[in-house]
This record gives sequence, structure tokens and C-alpha cells, in this order.
Amino acid sequence: MNLFINSFEHPSGGYKALYETVEESDNSVPATIQGHIPDWLNGSLLRLGPGCFEVGSEPFLHLFDGQALMHKFDIRKGQVTYTSRFFSYFRGLEITDNTLVNVYPIGESFYASTETNYVTKVNPDTLETLGKVDLCDYCVINGVTAHPHIEADGTVYNIGNCFGKRMSFVYNIIRIPPLQEDKEDPLKKLKVVTSFPCRERFKPSYVHSFGKSENYFVFVEQPVKINLWKFLSAWGPRGSNYMDCFESDETVGTWIHVADKHSGEVLPTTYRTSAFNIFHHINTYEEDGQIVADLCCWKGYEFVYNYLYLSNLRDKWENLKNCALEAPQPEVRRYVLPLHLDEAEIDKNLVRVLHTTATATLRHDGTVWLEPEVLFSGPRQAFDFPQINYKRCNGKNYTYAYGLGLNHFVPDKIYKLNVKTKQMLLWHTPGTYPSEPIFIARPGSEEEDDGVLVTSVVSPGSAQSPAFLLLLDARDLTELARAEIDRNIPVTFHGMFKT
Repeated sequence: MNLFINSFEHPSGGYKALYETVEESDNSVPATIQGHIPDWLNGSLLRLGPGCFEVGSEPFLHLFDGQALMHKFDIRKGQVTYTSRFFSYFRGLEITDNTLVNVYPIGESFYASTETNYVTKVNPDTLETLGKVDLCDYCVINGVTAHPHIEADGTVYNIGNCFGKRMSFVYNIIRIPPLQEDKEDPLKKLKVVTSFPCRERFKPSYVHSFGKSENYFVFVEQPVKINLWKFLSAWGPRGSNYMDCFESDETVGTWIHVADKHSGEVLPTTYRTSAFNIFHHINTYEEDGQIVADLCCWKGYEFVYNYLYLSNLRDKWENLKNCALEAPQPEVRRYVLPLHLDEAEIDKNLVRVLHTTATATLRHDGTVWLEPEVLFSGPRQAFDFPQINYKRCNGKNYTYAYGLGLNHFVPDKIYKLNVKTKQMLLWHTPGTYPSEPIFIARPGSEEEDDGVLVTSVVSPGSAQSPAFLLLLDARDLTELARAEIDRNIPVTFHGMFKT
């Protein structure tokens, strides 16, 4: 049955205002505080996303094409100021350097990133761009994700794809060490620590993030693929673009690969499951000799593909009616991967982790078939853009995840998910659209959720405060404060809190 009719209105009716061009605010704009900001909270929330959707008479028709705009909410002694700046290159490069997705530290420097080999060095205090960096200058790689893992000592791990020997395609895990006593740029010491082979030689999987426990890397090879033959000819006279190179074959399912973090050895076991697509890992950890991987999963490739990669943003809800007959069912899932199969029995559940319904079964062909435990599922409601108490829990057993609630793909809620009990808490104010919530622990805290969530919120229907910084108590999602900004700002993708 066709779920879409011509008169259908999006449940979040004001969403189109999120994608209007705005002006940068290169001078600090003071915020009006409603509520109370904790005395211990001092630092800067840095956010990235699109901010300009046309140049002259030429419009940008996709969210990821909008020109990168960096935002800073500076919190000092209970007061907040707001600043934003555009990154402007537009040098006709074949591979985009529009680094609008995330920002993260490498050594003592900070870099804005997208999903290519280019990153932009930025000054996190002034938001000035300090230079463009091509990661190809440091290793053989065609692109890296905007979602690295950063360890307590400053070591950065990321995953990228590249051509290997004899035109074979691999997914490389790279390691960037922390700043050493010699003060040499850590990028100069970048190394590839392991490589996952591509299952289909000329059709690598789309990679948006990866998992890392204390001792292992986890890579999900999903059904969404990039056809390299199309990609290599995309810049020719036929005028196709990068998104024309995407395709999918859900009959092959999803493959999950594991490598030892310390030796770089790729484990011989191949883990398989039914087809799903993934953008974000929540957390990955080890328990009782097995790997637990919690993921934000999407089913229904055609719907997701058309929405995220092909639709015109300004008319996107109308376009959705032509994309598929039914919406995908987004889910938060837990997969458990057994590591030691020496005495494993065929067709027996190998999962030893307690308190989970996830299963793993060794098949006659040597692969391990995985069935997940569903931690959260809601019709057309998604939990995504996940965050955790990263400094304390990344790669370790944990209890709480925070994320955006996506209402038909539009962010209008903030969720807190207890991954052990499946209890969900919710913050929602009609007519407002939050961005990814960042967890900040209270100094000296002993409980995992003792801290605050900070996020930027767009409220296009409000004449007094079209945008504000929101502070929530991470324990129960009660509102602590709003720092209202008399400026229009667009929705953002990802970011970080810099103390």
C-alpha cells in the first residue's frame, strides 16, 4: 500500500526553514540566558554544518552541498556568546574540500572534516581557517570518515578507503599519534595499522563510521556500495555526479569484519547478518571474550538512498512520495560477535554475554550468522547521531546513550536510551529542531550520567529567539538553561566541546 498521498504534510512542518542561507556572525553575539548554567561548565561548543545554499543564481540542492559554516557557543562564568564563520575555497576541485561535517583535535591543532582526503585546519578560538591539508600527502588513502576515535592520550584512529596492489580495494585503519616531545606535526607520523579487504573488488562499501573496543576494530561492510567504474568516469563529459555512483544489492546482506588493534591482524572469521545500512556506531566493547557492538541501523535502502542522496532539499518531502512504497524501520541494535571458535558447535548459539537476546551461530561454511537484539524501534521514529560519556565509556561496558530523535528524518527530539533496560527518556518542544547532543561530565562525577547535555537548537517560528543553546540535565533530560541567540542559524551535523 502506498503510504504517501499528494496532500500529505510533514509532521515537522517548519523543517524547511532549517535549510535557508544565513549570514555569518564573525563578531561575538551575546546570548540572553533563561535558567541557570552550572558554575563548573566553561568551554566552547563547536558545531559544523551547511550555511549557504546558493552562489549567485545557482542553488545547492542537497544538504551536503551547502557551504561549510562553523559555529561556536562560548560558555564563560554563566554567560554565553555566539560566533560563526564560513569556510570558502570553491577552487574547482574534483574531490570536495567543503569540510562541513565534524571537527576534532589532532595533537594541539583542530581540523574540520568531511568524508574525503581533505581536512581544514582551524583556529577554534577565532574560527579562522589556517590551511587545507591533503591526507594523501601522508599516506595512500582516498578518503577518511568524519568520525575518528580519540584515545585518552590523544591518539587518533580513523578509517578510510584506498586502492591497494593490482587495483584491489581495501579499507585502511590509520593511526595518528599524540604530540610527542619533539613537537613534530603528528600527521607526519600517520600510519596504516591494518587493512580490511573489499568483498567486491570494484564496489566498496560506503563507510561513515567504525567501531573500536579496547583491543579490536570493528568494520561493517554494508549493502550500499560505490561503483568504482562509474566513479572513475563521473567527471567526464557525461556530467554525472558522485551520488550517481551509489548502488545497492541487499541480497548479499551485511558483512562485519574484526581486526586486532595491537597486531593489526584481521581475524579470519567473517560475521554475516541480514541487510541493513548504518551511519553511526554507538559503542563497541568486549565482554566475556566476545565483542558487543551497538549500532544505529536503517532498513529499506531505496527510501534512505533517495532521501539522503538524491532529493532536492527544498521540496524533499514531496520527493519522498516517489522514493518508495513504505518507510524504513530504523532500529538501535545490539550485535554480539564471538571471538574464539575453536570448540564451537555448528548451528548452536555462541553468545555468552548475559542479558541479551542477540545470537551468533556458526555455519557450515565457516561464517558466523548474527541476529541482533533490538534496543529501540519506533515507526518512522529514529534514534541516531548517538553520543555517550565518551571519555569514560568509549570501548567499555556502558549504560546510557544519547541521540537525536528523527521524525521522518527531521530532528525534533533528544533521546536518552538505557541500553540495559531499554528505558527511553525524551526532550521535545514543538517547533524546535535540535542538533546532536554532546555529553559533558560534571567534574568529580562518579555516575556515568552525572553531567549535562549541550546542543544547538533552531526555532524558526520564534521571533524572539530563532536559535538557542540548550542545556539539559543528563540524568533526566530536565531543562537547565537556554542561551537565546538573536540570529538565524541552520541545523548542524556534528561537533565537540572544547574546554
